[in-house]
This record gives sequence, C-alpha cells and structure tokens, in this order.
Amino acid sequence: MQPLKIEATGVTPTVDFDADAGTLSLEGRSLPEDVKSFYLPLVQWIDEYIKHPNSSTTLRLYFDYFNTASSKMLLIILNKFKELVRNGHQVQVVWQYPSDDVELENAGQDFAELLKLPFKIEAVEVDD
Repeated sequence: MQPLKIEATGVTPTVDFDADAGTLSLEGRSLPEDVKSFYLPLVQWIDEYIKHPNSSTTLRLYFDYFNTASSKMLLIILNKFKELVRNGHQVQVVWQYPSDDVELENAGQDFAELLKLPFKIEAVEVDD
C-alpha cells in the first residue's frame, strides 16, 4: 500500500500515512473551506489500510488549531480505528497539543472519553 503524504498549507495539516510502518500522522492547522474534499482521501486510505493493517498502529495528531467541521472529520477517522481494536490489533492514538492551549488539551480528552480507544495525551512545548 502506497504511503499518503500531503504537505501542509495555511488551512490544512501535513499528512504522513505509512502503512508499512503502521504510523499515521496529521500535524498543523485544519480549517479547509471544503473539509470533505480534503479529508475524504484520508478516510478512503484508512479504509484500505484497515483491510490489511500492521499488527500495531499509531495515529499521531498534533493540531495548533482545527475548526468544528474538521473535528467532525477527525471523529469519523478516529472511529475507524475502533474496528482494528475489535479485531485484536494494537492501536495507540497520540494526541499532542501546544502546552499553552487548554482548549486543544480538552479536545483530546473529549475524543478519548468518547471513543474509548487507547489514547495518550501529551503537551508539546511551544517555542515563543
């Protein structure tokens, strides 16, 4: 399965999905005008990955901002990993947030509570 790599823009995050390594990463800002057109290829890639997953999968999410429409797409993406857990695969979600951003910390905690996936929530020091 080919990796999925997309460079960040001012309104979309960097995407780095690598099936062979079992690592998926989204990093940056997420406020695309058409959230579905940005996230649909990611969801489709994950659907294919779930058919033949690595024995261990790590999903790393680090946002400095995301809008409400993006949060709905993140929920769709995160829900897909529940299937892997149900099928006995190891999944780790690493939610990283700027250490000075309580709202993003709370968003990670909300996703963790809602989804019941193995979640690690980490503050990342921000350079001033």
